[in-house]
Amino acid sequence: MSRYTALHYDIDPVFHAANKPRVKVGVLLANLGTPDAPTTPALRRYLAEFLADPRVIEVPRVIWLLILHGIILRVRPRKSAALYKSVWTSEGSPLMAISKQQQAAIQEQLGDGYSVKLGMRYGNPSIAGALRELQQEGVRQIIVLPLYPQYAGPTTGSTFDAVAKELKTWRWVPELHFINNYCDEPLYIEALANSVREHIDQNGLPQKIIFSYHGMPKRYLTSGDPYFCLCQKTTRLVQERLGLDKNTCLTSFQSRFGREEWLKPYTDETLEQLPKDGINNIAIISPAFSADCLETLEELAVENRHAFIAAGGEKYAYIPALNDRTDHIYALVELIKSKH
Repeated sequence: MSRYTALHYDIDPVFHAANKPRVKVGVLLANLGTPDAPTTPALRRYLAEFLADPRVIEVPRVIWLLILHGIILRVRPRKSAALYKSVWTSEGSPLMAISKQQQAAIQEQLGDGYSVKLGMRYGNPSIAGALRELQQEGVRQIIVLPLYPQYAGPTTGSTFDAVAKELKTWRWVPELHFINNYCDEPLYIEALANSVREHIDQNGLPQKIIFSYHGMPKRYLTSGDPYFCLCQKTTRLVQERLGLDKNTCLTSFQSRFGREEWLKPYTDETLEQLPKDGINNIAIISPAFSADCLETLEELAVENRHAFIAAGGEKYAYIPALNDRTDHIYALVELIKSKH
């Protein structure tokens, strides 16, 4: 027996357990996450993990943790639980149900050469757990796709942190492809444009189409986060793809909290001002969300509708997130394939 035969690495008790065949490529789909139930205790656990992330809240740690545990987690979970109950489904939260549909559709399109897992940055199933499943399957190449089209430190950057935290404990680190942004991918833009076009075909062209993105503190932008610019780029590309006048499309930012200045213009203030400017017929879409969730189904589709109508608006339409639309799944599948 030669020396090389004796030292051959085919003997691998970790990656050949139970004689399972190796999967060529692992895919980790990552999204923000969701509480396990629309209850105060579940929201307290979820928010404690989410709001303790230094990527999300960039405040000196000792000060912020005192505020978080001394004030916010005593008050906000009950209010948030009530909001989640208003959108909860028999399959759980909308984000979880839709994410599982996306995972199944992408797995079907990619075929047996790929293993597609779902991991949430906060809550369950975790990113660490999904990566360990791929490890047990013997995957040696992993493509991580955070389902945030526009890079931002608190979302995509935080996902990278979670992936790195898990992988640094592995003896054998796999080949890694981390997709940090796809806001200008032609197929993604086409899917967005298709969803807007379908709305116009069915309902006519509104006076304004509002592209509402999740907000962040303005100081994140001044510190170098590209999110604001990527959102503006997404709006422009969709507007150009649809052949609309640039004055028809407007970019705004939603979901702010706290007292400091966030990215402007604010969606809620914009919706309250538009009727005063003679704009009474609008449609609103949120391209930053790959799946409908509390921020779209409750904040945009319900709360902001009431604000617009109360301010004198007449027609308000919410255009759903891309979810598991065929063109959206195709765009994500082609994006994944391009990294292998």
